[in-house]
Formats: sequence, structure tokens, C-alpha cells
Amino acid sequence: MQPVTAKEVFDCLCSLAPLSLAQNWDNPGLLVEADTPVTDILTALDITERTVQEAADKNCQLIVAHHPVIFKPLKSVQYNNVIYEMIVQKLSGICMHTNLDCAAGGTGDVLSELMQLSEVKPFAVGDAQQLGRVGVLPQPISCADLAVKISDALHGPVKFCGESSGTVQRLAVITGSAGECWREAQAAGADALLTGEISYHHALDAAAAGFVVFAAGHYATEAPIAGQLARQLHRAYPQLRVTVSETMQDVFSYLI
Repeated sequence: MQPVTAKEVFDCLCSLAPLSLAQNWDNPGLLVEADTPVTDILTALDITERTVQEAADKNCQLIVAHHPVIFKPLKSVQYNNVIYEMIVQKLSGICMHTNLDCAAGGTGDVLSELMQLSEVKPFAVGDAQQLGRVGVLPQPISCADLAVKISDALHGPVKFCGESSGTVQRLAVITGSAGECWREAQAAGADALLTGEISYHHALDAAAAGFVVFAAGHYATEAPIAGQLARQLHRAYPQLRVTVSETMQDVFSYLI
């Protein structure tokens, strides 16, 4: 059996989430490449010191994550830097970011499935033609009850702004930090938007327009993609061991 390389895994992922879908400010790709045959892969939302140690403990040679481990140009690599640790551990790193947000089966579709949406269609957000998703909930639901449904699905706290006396039938979803995109969601025919984060002033604007935005946390809306990446890689490479990180966690702590 021929050994699998990190570049081959990257090419496979690009066939699922082409880099052409990424926004021009983004930095997806095979960002760290070690000359090590791949037999074990760890998937995660972020590549951190915690996930690097977990990958090393599990004898993985590759981490596949959503957020780019290198985003801004590196001016140096210090001994306590996560890139340095990856090099020391001979770990490769693949990061599929906004291209995975836009791709079929990516973050938007995973969140749509968790919310049990039907008739799901993509909609444009700025230059990203397929970043958003809008679909139909199983039945009309009050904002308060929908907040509970979101919290149960994503296992975390939820807040919302806007007119809360009506019901929601058509829900738009954009994972991560996309509260400023509520107008695009409204134009796509949604009654409300579910995203990770919204700023106070964007929330004021949405509320003034009578549009509801649910903010469930950046981590909570995107963490499920780690499981989806693992499933896709297992189908593509059944001979490899692919596991979802058990140590990845939200950077925030919440007092309830």
C-alpha cells in the first residue's frame, strides 16, 4: 500500500472545498508540511498548543482544521510558537476556512442540518456567492423557543436581538462572525439569522429594522465542522485513522 502524503490529503479536501471559493483576504491551504507519511489524522476547529500536543500523543502526522494556523505573515518563529511545536513534532497542518464555509457540505450545511432546516439554499454575502444558507424550520417557532432549540443543538448559551413577539419559519445561518450580514439574510427571505457573533451596533441596526439575529458563539457554530471533516476524510481514506479532537474548546468561559 502506497503511503499517503499531506499533499494528497490536501488535494482531496480541495476537491470538496475548492480554494477558488475562499475570500481574497483568507489564507487556507497546506500551511505546514512535514515530510512524514500520514497514517493518523486529527481534525479540529483550531490548531493550538493543546491540539498539537493531542496530535502528538495520538501519534498523528496531520491536523486538519478550519481556522488558518497562519493568518498574518510570520515575522519570526519562536520556541514557544505553535508553528515551532508542529515542526518539532513533524506535524503537517491543513486549514480549510472560507472555502469550507461556502462549499457544499461545509460549515453552513452542517449548521443547517443541526437546525433541521429543509429546502436549504445558498445566498450571497458580499463577494462570497455561497456563504449563507437559508431554509425552513420544521414548524413556525417563537424567538424564545428557537433560542432554546439553538442552545440545545449547539450546547451553549444564546442571545438574540430584534423583534421577539413574532415567529420564525425561514432561518438563515452563517457560521462564525457574521452579524453584520443580517441585511443579506433578510434579502434572502429569512425571518431571522443564526450566526456566531454580532456587534452591539449591528444589533441595534437589526433591531431597528425589526429583524431578529441569534448569536450562539463563534466556537459553537463552527466546532461541528471538525466532525464533518473527519467523516469526509474517513470516506476518502478508509485505511487511515481519523479522529476528532477531544481537547479543542471555546476560548471563552461563560458564567450562567
